[in-house]
Amino acid sequence: MESCGRSALTAKQPRAVNSTLMTTAVSSPAGAVRNRTASVAGSLVLAAVSGIGVAFAVTVTIMCGLHKWNFDARGYPIVNDFVSFWSAGRLALQGHPLWAYDPHLRHAADVATVGHPFADVRGWWYPPLFLFIAAALALLPYAVAFNVMNTVTLLICGLVTAAIAKRREAFLLAAAPPWAMFGIIHGQNQFLTASIVGGVFLTLERRPALSGFLLGLLSYKPHLGVLFPIALAFGGYWRAFAWACASTIALTVLSGIAFGFDTFLPFIHGLTIIGTEATSTVPGYLPTLQSLYGLLRCLDVPENVSWVLQMCLSVACAIAVARLWSSKAAFEMKAAGLATAIPLSIPFFQAYDLALLTIALAFLYRHRAFDTRDWIATACAMLSFGTFWWETSHPAALVACSAVAAIILPRLFGSDRELERAGENVELRLGYEPPLLPDNSLALE
Repeated sequence: MESCGRSALTAKQPRAVNSTLMTTAVSSPAGAVRNRTASVAGSLVLAAVSGIGVAFAVTVTIMCGLHKWNFDARGYPIVNDFVSFWSAGRLALQGHPLWAYDPHLRHAADVATVGHPFADVRGWWYPPLFLFIAAALALLPYAVAFNVMNTVTLLICGLVTAAIAKRREAFLLAAAPPWAMFGIIHGQNQFLTASIVGGVFLTLERRPALSGFLLGLLSYKPHLGVLFPIALAFGGYWRAFAWACASTIALTVLSGIAFGFDTFLPFIHGLTIIGTEATSTVPGYLPTLQSLYGLLRCLDVPENVSWVLQMCLSVACAIAVARLWSSKAAFEMKAAGLATAIPLSIPFFQAYDLALLTIALAFLYRHRAFDTRDWIATACAMLSFGTFWWETSHPAALVACSAVAAIILPRLFGSDRELERAGENVELRLGYEPPLLPDNSLALE
């Protein structure tokens, strides 16, 4: 019996020793060199990001001076996406929210907002829920509302990003990427979207009710939420799932009470119109689509083939999210994977909503400090907007998501091999040999 006891104790020793070896491997001289290299690379990237942020501020200032942003030389608002936001809000405040879904009546309101006629009929494809925000902005003068929309949502997104990464410097990550400036110029709501998604992830594990409520707010852009039910179901977050459903229903009813339930039918009808225009009948829309479908159509691939390939990619994203969220991977990896899969999975995706990748990068940094390869991939994601120089198509999302996926996939599939290599290196360096177990005949004696 004594021999058996020693055998059992001896059998447990290698596991404890291997744990020590892993710690030694992490603190090895080679690991220290890698950490210093990554630290230098990180400092350089942080300096570059700060420089980009300053460059954006200077660019916007110059554009204002040249009357290329917000207001023209005559003092009239420049026609952009925010014009439709503010005009729809004014219509809601005047008691005509239904007019926001009539292209001709809304165009007349847009013309009144900018102070001169223009030919481009702007779209308004948001559900009545977004009229709450539009109406709140329309309470302010146009110029003030435009700056409030950009500034407040940027501050919120920066705070959420810093909270995710647990680094104050990460605030710059929200403002520096090119998709941030792209959205600011157009007065879009990308920072609001990213803040909601980041808030959902931040609160999911500890406050599922709040997380579900926040996810309900994302129903103002319902196409961005299609993968969330899959993630929550396969991840076992049923409380958050239930709260999200309840929140979506409650917010929908509340917006119907406030703006009239008769606004929902024209909203749904408008979705079919924009879907047809963006994907088939209006060629000018296609280069702006950040999806695989948009790229293929711009390359003159037949429409049916483009749809089949896009659907294959969408299904692949759904399966990947299901497997990732049902696995034992770190939550940071799950959040980053979902945020990266969303732009790839939908055929109608705009470049400014790549702010979702800001959330993905913040979670990846929280999971593990970036090494040189991670920083290079991050730089590639931010340089993706260089595709806008290509007149045929602008597949920035495909490039950026691929770059972020190049950070995610090695972490998911390479962590075990890295640990094994670290243990082998230390064993060779220390001359360690695992103890041999006594044979059964001695143990029985």
